[in-house]
Amino acid sequence: MGWKSSIAGHQSNGEHRRQERRQVRHMFEAYRQKCLSTLLLYPTFRSSSVIMTLSTPRALAGAGGVMRASGFESKQPATRAPPNRPRVPPFLSFWTTEATRSLFLAHCAREDLAAMRLVCHDFGVRAAPFLFADLTITFRSTTFTRPARVAALKRIGAHVRCLTFHMPHTLETFLPPLLDPVTGEERTFHYVPQLRCHNICASRDEDLKYGSWHMTDLLIHQYGPLFHAATNVPSFIRALTVMPCIAHLKVACPGQAPSHRYRRSVVDYALISLRVAVEQAPLTRLTTLSLLPIHPGAILYLRPGLGFGTSPNGPRRWAQIKRLVIHMDSWEFDRPGAPTDHLKLLHDYLRPFARQLERLSFRWKGHNGPCPLTLPTDLARTPQHGPARVQPLHFARLRHLELANSYVHASQVHALIGQHRRTLRECDLEDIALRSGDWDEALAVLTTLSGSDRWKVEQEHATERVVTRAGRDPERDRERGDAWFGSPTHLDHFLRRSILSTS
Repeated sequence: MGWKSSIAGHQSNGEHRRQERRQVRHMFEAYRQKCLSTLLLYPTFRSSSVIMTLSTPRALAGAGGVMRASGFESKQPATRAPPNRPRVPPFLSFWTTEATRSLFLAHCAREDLAAMRLVCHDFGVRAAPFLFADLTITFRSTTFTRPARVAALKRIGAHVRCLTFHMPHTLETFLPPLLDPVTGEERTFHYVPQLRCHNICASRDEDLKYGSWHMTDLLIHQYGPLFHAATNVPSFIRALTVMPCIAHLKVACPGQAPSHRYRRSVVDYALISLRVAVEQAPLTRLTTLSLLPIHPGAILYLRPGLGFGTSPNGPRRWAQIKRLVIHMDSWEFDRPGAPTDHLKLLHDYLRPFARQLERLSFRWKGHNGPCPLTLPTDLARTPQHGPARVQPLHFARLRHLELANSYVHASQVHALIGQHRRTLRECDLEDIALRSGDWDEALAVLTTLSGSDRWKVEQEHATERVVTRAGRDPERDRERGDAWFGSPTHLDHFLRRSILSTS
């Protein structure tokens, strides 16, 4: 009897020890998952070496003491896995989980993603959507025509979410006058974009890319290959067609000389081809357009509806734009007799976006200039232009407005906020100079809308707190970890937003 009871005691002790081991394994696994999820919350987490370390059994064994000391208990049931089921490695479990893998890849640097694609095929496939989500194309003569580049663009085009078209003004983009080699007279080139492929050496005049044999011969001999690549509209259409998931399009054309403001360059022909390609390609997810920086004449070639080579599909494509950002090069607006044609072009360019635009950001680069939304009243105040013939703009769904480096009158700010009071939620004015009136007059509409001047009292208290903190010793604030603003720009931005933000 005693012998049987001893066997039963040994069996119960063995079962108890096995159950303890199962619970410890589950606790280790839960602790590892907790460590991984905590590390992935930090943006500075860039390497998978920590994850590989935490996935090893030795690291789990060392983490057991910390886990017991912290009192962490697993919520997983202590059930024994089937004996014939293969054990999944911890890192493989982490990598095959879409949530953890996506969070990890989203915090990796582009250099790390590029190196990861060289490890194996699976790493390359998983990292490609994050590496090619933001693509920058600097346009050259063989960007959209070289077969190797076109094939590479087809492979990664489905991953592109933000496309930056970069084409700076250089000596290569400058177009000299087109001269007749026999008479020496300047010839005029009337450009008509061609949507189908044309042969430069075609046998019939209607199949020629530039309309006639004589004009084609002049352009081939006097203009370089970059011009002919910029006028190759089908190549632009093919390139954007393989990137159907583009949601944000950026156009950057910096470096135009002020003396070339009324001259057409290769950049302008490339913008025409880009606009036609955007209208023809199936970019159904395009919602954001950024022109930064852009020269004043570019809006003539990017204008929807009335530009070169427009199509019936053009207004429908540009009606998708919900967010518009423009950083435009400025010029001398206050010079006597300064023309206002580019200001009118800018006003006409914004008109097609008035119905659906929700966020608008505009900034003058260089000298400050007039506000594009108050152009009718600015022209009416100018004596040499007489009565204004430009209709004012009204954005029916505008929620966020940002204007920078401009000059306005207090009455114009009052009218602008009051006109969009039903939809406007935030108005950010940066480096705005008032030519008449003061800010109390300009922002009096906020008191009218809120029914009291409580917003002004709150702003005064916020200003006193900020000024008090700005007067402290920076070294002492830095040691205490209590420095709110690292530069005067941060302080100015805080004051501006707290004054002009509405809710």
